[in-house]
Amino acid sequence: MSLATEELLVRPAQHQDLPALHAVIQRAYRGDSARQGWTHEADLLDDERITPQALAAIIDDPASLLLLGEREGAPIGSVQLTDRGAGEVYLGLFCIDPAVQAGGLGKNLLEQAESAARNNFGATRIVMTVIEQRIELIAYYERRGYVRTGARVDFPTSVEPPLYMVELAKNLA
Repeated sequence: MSLATEELLVRPAQHQDLPALHAVIQRAYRGDSARQGWTHEADLLDDERITPQALAAIIDDPASLLLLGEREGAPIGSVQLTDRGAGEVYLGLFCIDPAVQAGGLGKNLLEQAESAARNNFGATRIVMTVIEQRIELIAYYERRGYVRTGARVDFPTSVEPPLYMVELAKNLA
C-alpha cells in the first residue's frame, strides 16, 4: 500500500524507518522544537512520547498499522491505526513535523489514514482521544467531521497535575 499526492507519500512504516520517524514524533509532541508547531503537548508533558521499541511493537502487531508520511524521501509525519474489531479503529500517534505544519499536510495524512482504516480493517468508525486542554486541536478534528462522544478517560500515564482525554469519533461508512 502506498498513497501519494503532490507533496505527501503515505506508506506503512518499516523497521528501518524507525530512527528517523521516532525523531519526527518527538519533535512534534515534546520539547522546544514542538513549540514551532501548534499541535504539541510540550507545555503539558516533557517525557519521551514513545520509545523506538514501542514503535517496533506497533509495526509487528497485525492489528495495527503505523503509517509514515514522507515528503521528498524524508519522514514528516505518522499515524497509527489499531483495529478494535466490530468495524472500529483507534487512531493515534498522529503528527506532522512542526517545521512543515499549517500547509495542509496533516489534513491530507488524516484523510489517507481514514481511507487506510476502511481498506485495511473494514472500519466504519474511527475513534481517537485528545488531551482535553488541547481545545484548538479538538476543534481541528471537529472541523474534519469528528464529534465528541462524551467519554472522558484518564491519561495513560500518571502525571501531576492529572490529565484527562476526551474521546472523538467519526463514522466512515
